[in-house]
Amino acid sequence: MRMMFRTRVEGVENIPGSGPVILAGNHLTFIDSMILPLVCDRTVHFIGKDEYVTGKGLKGRAMAWFFTGSGMIPVDRDGANGGVAALMTGRRILEEGKIFGIYPEGTRSPDGRLYRGRTGIARLTLMTGAPVVPFAVIGTDKLQPGGKGMPRPGRVTVRFGEPMEFSRYDGMDRDRYVLRAVTDSVMAEVMRLSGQEYVDMYATKAKAA
Repeated sequence: MRMMFRTRVEGVENIPGSGPVILAGNHLTFIDSMILPLVCDRTVHFIGKDEYVTGKGLKGRAMAWFFTGSGMIPVDRDGANGGVAALMTGRRILEEGKIFGIYPEGTRSPDGRLYRGRTGIARLTLMTGAPVVPFAVIGTDKLQPGGKGMPRPGRVTVRFGEPMEFSRYDGMDRDRYVLRAVTDSVMAEVMRLSGQEYVDMYATKAKAA
């Protein structure tokens, strides 16, 4: 995969060598979650659909082996409590001193632009005290347009920003204004790193339009 994607990495030294860390970035296509483990020395844990590890036959077993081996945590996100389950899973990973990767947009961008972040990222950093390292993946949408099919070889760039900490908001993880302010500040850094145009609406709403 390193040979296939020829990944260029900038700012990887911004990821702390130990302790809990939240990696928060843009989401262009399916292979984004495959790229980050290639460029990080530490294991990056992501939430993924449980269907990725429940398939049957040889293909199903191969997918389960790949995704669990790359750090994916399967969660039923489509159920009534899917959002809460994802949040609590992220909290557990961080409390174990590990790295948790999250896409604040909540879904892949429908058109390559950066969309409004959801406040789960803010709740995680305020509940756990883990620093947020913003990142941007650039070029994956050109290698796998629409997020489907086999990706083609090409150059991908991953940029990591400096760690962001929000200890000044300790104890305010239920204040919706604080949650929005923290989330927007993270998304502003992601926009700076990615160079994407920002859209102040949720990507899910744009997809439904």
